[in-house]
Amino acid sequence: MLNEQFVTMEIGKAKNIALVAHDGKKQELVEWCDRNKDILKGHFLCGTGTTAKLIAERTGLPVKGYCSGPLGGDQQIGAKIVEGKIDFMIFMWDPLEAQPHDPDVKALLRIAVVYDIPIANNLATADFMLSSKYMSEPYSRKIENFNKTIQDRVERMK
Repeated sequence: MLNEQFVTMEIGKAKNIALVAHDGKKQELVEWCDRNKDILKGHFLCGTGTTAKLIAERTGLPVKGYCSGPLGGDQQIGAKIVEGKIDFMIFMWDPLEAQPHDPDVKALLRIAVVYDIPIANNLATADFMLSSKYMSEPYSRKIENFNKTIQDRVERMK
């Protein structure tokens, strides 16, 4: 639904969850998924490269794999967010390790915020998100109507 300031998008009962982890955090995410596989099995899972493969192998859950993050996987996940095909993301990034694809990581996090999807960047947040009442019911998220925002800015500049 579109109004002047916001676009409303519905996150269904079954969530489309992106699972992403830097090398130093992959094991942490794999173990978290294994502990929570009974909940995760009711949702569609996708992830970048090795992370998706490791999760699928360890948990037996189906995980659609995209490219490795540095090879475009972060951008693929970002594109799916824009298309409305990812509802939330668990992204275990390593704050102590420089990443060669840091601009891609920032772009992915930025697009997740622009499209108002929940993001967990650590285990505590992932646990809170997974135990939320919204995991088992639909949720309407409001996305700023950036076309309107830009149009308003142009009008103010005249």
